Amino acid sequence: MKAVVNDGCISCGACVAACPEVFRFNDDGVAEAYAQVAPEYESTAIEARDSCPVSVIDLKE
Repeated sequence: MKAVVNDGCISCGACVAACPEVFRFNDDGVAEAYAQVAPEYESTAIEARDSCPVSVIDLKE
């Protein structure tokens, strides 16, 4: 699974808190997906997507 953070991130940190194995803040202070979603992190990546208040996270198979 691949995660993508689209334009519109408000830097709230919900995804980083939910799944730091996949999401982090970049140098501009917005979240980015920096790693593929390993099978053991799929549920936390889904939690990160669902907790995003501006719905800018896409998860793709």
